[in-house]
Amino acid sequence: MTRSTRTTLRTASGLAAAALTALALAGCATTGSGGDADPSAPAEISASPDLAAAEVTVLAAASLTEAFDDLATQFEAANPSVEVTVSYGGSGALATQIIEGAPADVFASAAEPPMQQVVDAGLAEDPVVFATNTLELVVPAGNPAGVTGLDDLANADLRIALCDESVPCGAASAKLLANEGITAAPDTLESDVKAVLTKVSLGEVDAALVYRTDVQAAGDDVEGIEVEAAADVVNRYPIAAITAAEADEAQAAAAAAFVEFVTGDPGRETLDSYGFGTP
Repeated sequence: MTRSTRTTLRTASGLAAAALTALALAGCATTGSGGDADPSAPAEISASPDLAAAEVTVLAAASLTEAFDDLATQFEAANPSVEVTVSYGGSGALATQIIEGAPADVFASAAEPPMQQVVDAGLAEDPVVFATNTLELVVPAGNPAGVTGLDDLANADLRIALCDESVPCGAASAKLLANEGITAAPDTLESDVKAVLTKVSLGEVDAALVYRTDVQAAGDDVEGIEVEAAADVVNRYPIAAITAAEADEAQAAAAAAFVEFVTGDPGRETLDSYGFGTP
């Protein structure tokens, strides 16, 4: 199936999708590389293989790109009658799009406030937090500027990128910097975390703050520098089906099944493998 709205930011970790898909068809899934579970142990696929034909549109935070591409592939393999299309972006912008009437069956946000906006608008009910994430300092491969820690983000001689505070990664970055008493000197503020990561991987900036999952996804293109204080600034990721009047019964059932899939064992194992924490 073609997904025209899928992003092209792929990494070596995304190559696991094909293997996971095959295992899903066999009724099992592998554990994440950081888990303690037996990789050979079967995991129950929570989706229903007898779902009626439907197209599910998912709007998801940019930091979920690799994991949700993988999960959508697995879900389609387990439910051949359902086509999943995923669009990625800043969570705040996605919430606004949903409220303004953009087609969406599922919303997955990188923080709770954007989801709450959608709930308050009467367009989602009972969101479930399915993952967590924390920030990490990131530099281009080889760390040409010799960045060593969070204090370097205040160095006006360095080229610095941050997420805009209107999106979850920017709000988290602002909180982390404030907690540490650091006034950053960003040269650019980006609308989502993948835009920040791209500037780092291309060597356009010397340092940035992104999620730890993005550092993992970028592979050898970047280097991560752990920030101990980041453990105190945790993003919680909620997901919910969108209650749209125009959605038919089959579409609503497929959307609910996708949410269940993400929040169930297959989702947990896949999210673990991409570096997301457990809520």
